[in-house]
Amino acid sequence: MKVHAIILAAGQGTRMKSALPKVLHRVGGRPMLGRVLAAAHEAGVDVPHLVLGHSAEQVRAWLADDAAGVPVFASGGIRTVTQPQQLGTAHAVLQALPEIPDNALVVVLYGDVPLVSAATIRQLIAAAQNGLALVTLELEAPQGYGRILRDAGGRVTGIVEEKEANSEQRAIREVNTGLLAGRAKRLKRWLSKVRNDNRKQEYYLTDVVALAASDAVEIAVVAADSAGEVEGVNDPVQLAHVERALQKQQAVQLQREGLYLADPARFDLRGDLKIGRDVHIDIGCVLEGAIELGDGVVIGPYCLLRNVRLGKGTRVEAHSVLDGATAGIDCRIGPFARLRPGAQLADGVWIGNFVEIKQSNLGEGSKAAHLAYIGDASIGERVNIGAGVITCNYDGVDKYQTTIGADAFIGSDSQLIAPVAIGAGAYVAAGSTIVEDVPQNALAIARARGQKIVPDWRSRKKDHKKDRQ
Repeated sequence: MKVHAIILAAGQGTRMKSALPKVLHRVGGRPMLGRVLAAAHEAGVDVPHLVLGHSAEQVRAWLADDAAGVPVFASGGIRTVTQPQQLGTAHAVLQALPEIPDNALVVVLYGDVPLVSAATIRQLIAAAQNGLALVTLELEAPQGYGRILRDAGGRVTGIVEEKEANSEQRAIREVNTGLLAGRAKRLKRWLSKVRNDNRKQEYYLTDVVALAASDAVEIAVVAADSAGEVEGVNDPVQLAHVERALQKQQAVQLQREGLYLADPARFDLRGDLKIGRDVHIDIGCVLEGAIELGDGVVIGPYCLLRNVRLGKGTRVEAHSVLDGATAGIDCRIGPFARLRPGAQLADGVWIGNFVEIKQSNLGEGSKAAHLAYIGDASIGERVNIGAGVITCNYDGVDKYQTTIGADAFIGSDSQLIAPVAIGAGAYVAAGSTIVEDVPQNALAIARARGQKIVPDWRSRKKDHKKDRQ
């Protein structure tokens, strides 16, 4: 029996006050809808169906983006259907049901409930094999939720929405999360009987519970792990709340795997992190994309790492930005360093403060201690890059390569006009502008000839200024 998921994602999301569809707002660096799809995929769903409404084309464009990271299901593509009018959750589910075989099992999920876990979805699917299954939650303050109704024997008999509930029913602490599962044939029959004679004049999906109970169908209950797992997002306040819940969850899991965090409340992971032993991350760090940190890596405060791989013992000092970079063993980076995509550091490289590296590789033991720009360069082992050195790699149209051999020394405030090659063991004197290749072991001096002294320059400038006035 195949499992189909109907994911409701048609809401307008007016309270988000955004041009972006609500379900594409990000939690932990991934659109909320992407998180729900990933959980469904991990739980073993065969065929997902998205019910779209407002901004449907934006959602479809995201699904078609190869870089979006949308999971590939056993059935192939993700099916979409449009709900032209939002007439309630039952009406939304009905838009997708005609495409689902009667013998399939259907699980209903929500595109704006991003933290639902694969484990809970699996439990829901298993519990629905013989009837209908719901995910419920016990809350001290259940305001805003539909209440679970039970008979004297504890069997579920229905769900009442808060606006429809009497005072006795509002005192019930077991609430409905909206997540349910059942056989497609039964859902089709029950949903055909749902009416909209309620205060909101909407077709409530929850009404199928009472219909199932009247048919003497077994109704199973799965308890949610936490309130955060089933919390929906309707505005930026709730989005931020869910974000912090996810970050806390990720921080706890990583700490249990051995990560040392200076303050879990000031840690943001917006991707996937793999760690070795004895990894330390200080406060205020943001990690995006795929991050791999080897044994003993230390990340100083307020750093941004995006799609980065760092070798054993490497240290990144405060306020550094690493994007699409790799570093070997025992490198030193920062503070205030910037490694852009294509930066590759071999073992023992030292990149100091206010140094920027782009699309360049630096050989073992090389260093650029401060105030340098290295772009489109291949640098050998044990090369010293002085302060203020620039590889001039771009002429406004094309980019060119700079090559520096092993053990070369590039003096401070020098410009290397690419394409150019500096031989192994060569020296470039401070303040030089190099436009031609430098042979191995040679010294290159390229400065303006002579030194001109203009006496009394300051006074002459002041007199000239007065004349102009």
